Amino acid sequence: MSSDPWGRVDETGTVYVRTAEGEKVVGSWQAGTPEEALAYFERKYEGLVVEIGLLEKRVKTTDLSAKDAQTAIEHIRHQVDEHHVVGDLAALSARLDKLVATVDSRREERKAQKAKQADEARSAKEALVTEAEELAQSEQWRSAGERLRALVDTWKGLPRLDRKSDDELWHRFSHARSAFSKRRKAHFAQLDAQREDARKAKERLVAEAEALQNSTDWGATAARYRELMADWKAAGRAQREHEDDLWNRFRGAQDVFFAARSGVFAERDAEQTENLTAKEELAGEAEKLLPVTDLKAARAAFRTLNERWEAIGHVPRDARPKVEGRMHAVERAIQEAEEAEWRRTNPEARARAAGLTGQLQDAVEKLRKQIDAARAAGNDAKADKLSKELEGRQALLDQALKGLE
Repeated sequence: MSSDPWGRVDETGTVYVRTAEGEKVVGSWQAGTPEEALAYFERKYEGLVVEIGLLEKRVKTTDLSAKDAQTAIEHIRHQVDEHHVVGDLAALSARLDKLVATVDSRREERKAQKAKQADEARSAKEALVTEAEELAQSEQWRSAGERLRALVDTWKGLPRLDRKSDDELWHRFSHARSAFSKRRKAHFAQLDAQREDARKAKERLVAEAEALQNSTDWGATAARYRELMADWKAAGRAQREHEDDLWNRFRGAQDVFFAARSGVFAERDAEQTENLTAKEELAGEAEKLLPVTDLKAARAAFRTLNERWEAIGHVPRDARPKVEGRMHAVERAIQEAEEAEWRRTNPEARARAAGLTGQLQDAVEKLRKQIDAARAAGNDAKADKLSKELEGRQALLDQALKGLE
């Protein structure tokens, strides 16, 4: 008979294990000594210790599910309960009980974590739906479309909710995307129609521009081209594949016209520059007639110069006021000399001037006598008043005499 603290072997080879409830039969051993029997069943016990240790490690360090862990625990507990080993079975049961508590705790933690993740996923999906519904009203077609595609990718990366909630949120999300796509499609359909109208309008403008490109009615045609340009801008853009070609034709027709006009204007400007030089020389000759000393000779010379002036032709517009002003100044001076000569030699005018002079002389003489009389009578106030009147009459008489001369 052999024994140790946790078991014994009796004389019949029956092996027992000691428990709190008393000895339990482990098995029968007939193949060797009792010591070998205890050693064999103790090794089986150590195997359970190792198995429990491995399970504890898996529960603590891996994502072993609670269900799988519980199945493994029950399997080991069944072996412990069958007490086919020799050792501290109570210690094994205690470790298994503790492991069960750990698994239950992990189950609750995972349940809480799963609930938290579900709440976070719900909040995230609700936020995606809200943003999608706001984007559905946007007219920033490109950026909003790109953002909606990014929201779809984000949605796919989120955990699923319960079927009802997930389906309801997805329905709102999908409806917002569809509404945006419908509005964008309608917008671009309208834009295409507008661009087609613009293409037709611009084709008409191009046709008119090309019809005018060889015109020599420079002013009216240039004005019409400005109107066509305003109409072009107001027409809007045509389709991209037509816009550049239409513009090149439209601009090309204008270039033909304005190049021809520029050539003609360049020749005219050169001619007008020569005309300006000639007129400046004539203005210089005319200015030499001043001051007028011989009215008849000055008049004849200016007439000849003016005939030569008229024969020269146009000068540049910006130079015209100055050079014409010089000739007009000479002409006015000659006219003023003619008027002065006429006034001097006009018999009627001289007669009127002589009559006026005689009247003024009589008035001056009369006032002098009245002043002398007032002084003699001692009436100085009256004499002073008459003296002031005399000054005015004398001034008029002096002017009349000068004019008569």
